[in-house]
Amino acid sequence: MKITLHLFATLLITITLACQATAAEPVQVTSPDGKLTLTFTLDRGAATYRVSAGDRVILADSAMDLVLKDGAHLGRDLKLVDVTTSRHDATWQPVYGERSTIVDRYNQTIIKLQRTSAPVIAMNVIVRAYDQGVAFSYDIPQQPAASDLHIASENTTFAFAADHPAWAVYSAQGKYSRVPISKIKNGCERPLVVQIAGDCYTALAEAELVSYARMKLGPVKDNPHTLVSQLSSEVKSPLPLTTPWRVVMVAKSPGELLENNDLILNLNDPCAIKDTSWIKPGKVLRETTLTTDGAKRAIDYLAKHNMQYVEFDAGWYGHEYDDASDATTVTLDPKRSKGPFDLQGITAYAKQKGIGVIVYVNRRALEKQLDVILPLYKQWGIAGVKYGFVNVGPQQWTAWLHDAVRKAADHQLMVDIHDEYRPTGYSRTYPNLMTQEGIGGDETSPTSDQTLTLLFTRYLAGAADNTICYFNSRVVKNANHPFQLAKAVCLYSPWQFLYWYDRVVPDPAKAGDSMNGAIGNEPELEFYDAVPTVWDDSRVLDGAIGQHAVMARRSGDAWFIGAMNAGDPYTFDVKLDMLKPGVRYTAKIYSYDPKVDTRTHVRIDTRQVTSTDTIPVRLATNDGLAVHIYPAKASTGDAAKRPRVQLTAK
Repeated sequence: MKITLHLFATLLITITLACQATAAEPVQVTSPDGKLTLTFTLDRGAATYRVSAGDRVILADSAMDLVLKDGAHLGRDLKLVDVTTSRHDATWQPVYGERSTIVDRYNQTIIKLQRTSAPVIAMNVIVRAYDQGVAFSYDIPQQPAASDLHIASENTTFAFAADHPAWAVYSAQGKYSRVPISKIKNGCERPLVVQIAGDCYTALAEAELVSYARMKLGPVKDNPHTLVSQLSSEVKSPLPLTTPWRVVMVAKSPGELLENNDLILNLNDPCAIKDTSWIKPGKVLRETTLTTDGAKRAIDYLAKHNMQYVEFDAGWYGHEYDDASDATTVTLDPKRSKGPFDLQGITAYAKQKGIGVIVYVNRRALEKQLDVILPLYKQWGIAGVKYGFVNVGPQQWTAWLHDAVRKAADHQLMVDIHDEYRPTGYSRTYPNLMTQEGIGGDETSPTSDQTLTLLFTRYLAGAADNTICYFNSRVVKNANHPFQLAKAVCLYSPWQFLYWYDRVVPDPAKAGDSMNGAIGNEPELEFYDAVPTVWDDSRVLDGAIGQHAVMARRSGDAWFIGAMNAGDPYTFDVKLDMLKPGVRYTAKIYSYDPKVDTRTHVRIDTRQVTSTDTIPVRLATNDGLAVHIYPAKASTGDAAKRPRVQLTAK
């Protein structure tokens, strides 16, 4: 991984303060552009902070506190010992991502504190201020007074100045609702987006959760506008201990929040994998028959349509909930398939076709057999594992899961974590973590307004496996097929599952006229053939939570635009000034037209465009639009065959 440090980036200033806790001056940490400030204060020995954007209050005075098992509060009875500041200005290139280069620029202050009453423990508060938000973590160093720490709860609060509207959800795959802060209940998921004003949004998030307990958010009694961190378990750790980051993102719009989601990655350690050449994003198809013939038919389809992976889900090694099922064997669950299913033969066939194989393993087998199956799957030629129904939240299972990702990397296996896990940036450190669920995706049949809420909330945390459907009846129930095409652009996932609940049939021309799950040969499927899963540039052109979104992403010389609308009829003109001046491009536009005589009713218009042109977006309620723009000298087929942009570590 290439990291560039700019001049003066490592300027350090150390200030030693001999102040009593009651007289300590506030410590201000300001973003490089000077627009955001976190102010730390000792209020009668209690650690507090507030966040402002210019004259606007984002968070009023809020507590910083860890509560030990014996009842002691590490955020109280404190004196200020020392303040150290530094500046960091760098860029880095991810193995893959939503852009090819990420800026990592912040001002950091380490506030060294010590309790004045028993237990006399030293604690540092590490604060970073970025242009995109502020973050802080608690750091308890090794010290004579304590060798380990038992944290019963965390009392970090987030005090808002008014009863702002927020978008709350209480499980990682739940349904979002827009509520005032005073109505938020215990166990609210993060990131939590809050609208401070018409031109100001904030998001409360967590970053670098690796071996600590997951944070959720809940109300504070008698403080209706204040939320408090709620850990999913107690935390026991030897010292030193550094907690995950508590993050406050700030932006002018929901789209700007989404564009700034690199902040979560920046708060994680750089890539720990030396050779990342085996880590390859791509499009994935779940094969549903669990038969050798069905698998080979799917592989042939993938090879023809520029998809990269086939995934075999629950049932290939027995019933996933049966503790007797052995994930070192191919033993079909008879309720799912009668077979035959020659997994090793299928894997060899897939390799000949340039297709990778992913297998699903439920937590019951993972917890018992992880150290056995990972080297075995590597021997079989498996490319990756989908971890299913893993335990998340408590410290024990948080540590176990991230260790399971590291162990997979040791055997050059990529990972997709399903169900309740939400990312906090670990894919920067271990980019073999390709994606994760933690979302109410197409598997749960979300309405279009839910999809457009997820885009501006859940995706702040990182990639999500949305399991995009196409030929299932829920598509026309909730929106239309151009809406589904647009999802492949807007909903980021380096492993992008397409055609969820769909199946490859022997003759796509005979797929039928109904939404029966049979993958046909509709002309617009060329868009799925061409669309990548990782990007060199990503832009939110317009958006409103739960209402509409227009996004543009670039891969090489090609641009892809996705537009989705859930609300009232929506109009927007996409200026193509992102294109190279003087170059002619071909734009293929996919829209809904009931007059088109296919079961999907997708109209395809082709036009020549340059950087001075615009593409009009005219969407009805529950409507979508997708656009593929590529240099005019390349045909659609050439564009589809071009290799996916793969950014490797340098």
